[in-house]
Amino acid sequence: MSSYETSGTDGTKKVEPAVLLDHVSFRYTAPEEQEGQDTASSASLPPVLADISFSLLPGELLLIAGPSGCGKSTLLKCLNGLIPHTYSGTLSGEIRLNGQAIHGISLRDLARHIGTMLQDPDKQIVGSTVEQEVAFGMENLGVPRSQMLRTLQNVLHQLKLEPYRDRATHALSGGQRQLVAAAGLLVMEPAIFLFDEPFASLDSFAVDELEQLIHHLRQEGHSIIIVEHRVEEALYLDVDKVLLLDRGRQVFFGDVPSFLALADPDQMKLPVTSRLQQFGASVTRQEVRERLITPIITGQRTPDEDGVQKSDTILSLENIHYRYAPFSPEILRGISFQIRRGETIALLGPNGSGKTTLVKQFLGLLRPTQGSIQLYGKESKKMSVAKIAGQVGYVFQYPGAMLYAPTVRQEVSFGPENLGFRGDQLTSAVEQAQRAVNVQDFADQSPFTLSFGQQKRVTIASILAMRSKILLLDEPTAGQDYRSYIALMEHIRRIPDLDALLFITHDLDLALRFTQRVLLLKDGRIEADGPPLEILRDQELLHRCHLRPTSLLNYLLSSP
Repeated sequence: MSSYETSGTDGTKKVEPAVLLDHVSFRYTAPEEQEGQDTASSASLPPVLADISFSLLPGELLLIAGPSGCGKSTLLKCLNGLIPHTYSGTLSGEIRLNGQAIHGISLRDLARHIGTMLQDPDKQIVGSTVEQEVAFGMENLGVPRSQMLRTLQNVLHQLKLEPYRDRATHALSGGQRQLVAAAGLLVMEPAIFLFDEPFASLDSFAVDELEQLIHHLRQEGHSIIIVEHRVEEALYLDVDKVLLLDRGRQVFFGDVPSFLALADPDQMKLPVTSRLQQFGASVTRQEVRERLITPIITGQRTPDEDGVQKSDTILSLENIHYRYAPFSPEILRGISFQIRRGETIALLGPNGSGKTTLVKQFLGLLRPTQGSIQLYGKESKKMSVAKIAGQVGYVFQYPGAMLYAPTVRQEVSFGPENLGFRGDQLTSAVEQAQRAVNVQDFADQSPFTLSFGQQKRVTIASILAMRSKILLLDEPTAGQDYRSYIALMEHIRRIPDLDALLFITHDLDLALRFTQRVLLLKDGRIEADGPPLEILRDQELLHRCHLRPTSLLNYLLSSP
């Protein structure tokens, strides 16, 4: 599988596609089929992929786009051999890599030629330290130690991971683990690279490093396939072709301009120019602002004695410090701020700045080594985690850290049941939460059979069903198509008894569109706190906090 060239009948050299799919379809095996039951009376699972055909030349980059659950990740599994080697089902059609059909080739042999970076790095990382993780694949292939060390050093340097070489992988942030997973892939030197939602948890510096890496790989003749909901960010990579999927079917395959001409800006995150074309030429800048910038106002405002609407403090942090071990570096260093009833806040900052560590202080999952937290006027350190959970709901960054139940309905029911919901109250809470994030159709399925984006929505539903007063969401848009995350934010807008919403994100447009306030965190300290446009117009601050301006931000900040 190492040769890209073949000879034509006239003796000339022609380049073989690095990737070729010819009428590929796939259907997962239903549970009753796996158990050997009679399936005559039971409906088989529908095809996840139906008649997919495309080709990609060496050095080309393909973007695969489409709504959550449309078959994007399943298609990657067909390419890297996880289907049919690991996942049971019916696969038809032909897949060829570098001119050779992959049917019958072992996973071990395929791994030498095609590598995958998964959406959830926790499902990929097995080493206890960064060095062990990056070296893992080379060790399994028996690479000589001297060569292994040289390759390891070069890749760590390339991805700016040298300071983390001896760091425990579990102690890294989600974005840092994602880069470590990329490093483990890079050292294997496959001809074809698959990236599943590579930008979802990365700050702008990490995105820059990954973009430079991809550019370098393409120059060397490697083919790249990227699945990404954040189409605007992916287009910075100078995409050659776009494959658009919907419900497992191939809607479009072609160049970027043709794709943008037909793409729906309500379904995927496109450059703001696509949205402006949808609005029409007569729409003013103020009208665009009013249509796009719609911050959520949560909870009920209470008037003071003068009749003026006033928000009271519901969560207060005073001089919070935190370190994971007695002699380890401080992760949080003197953080103080308040959250008031009715606020929606975006927490932004570089990978490893302490965002997730900070949010876990609110829940009592981590306790400050110094400082105090007041929740509704009570000292949180005197409250149990279970007590806090009755008031504060938290969605983890990666759904694998939360999912456990055999069905989606049981998963969503678990929290409210433990809070004492019964009968109609429980049924109503579960059904409303499932509809809010569009997972009601999967209620009887195992959450582990769903795509990453669908699993993320299930975890959000499980917290919404608890009807918490304060919602904390860690990267809520990861794995979500644009329509799904807009629907989620619109649902949160309508929750009558929600006092406040805070979410961690690298998506500046989410912060711009749906918040009244942003907090910028860097090196465990608050760098800035204020209204989104007021804070995000500072270009030097954005650079310092590893944030990349989006086309929407640039449009809003440009002169009328």
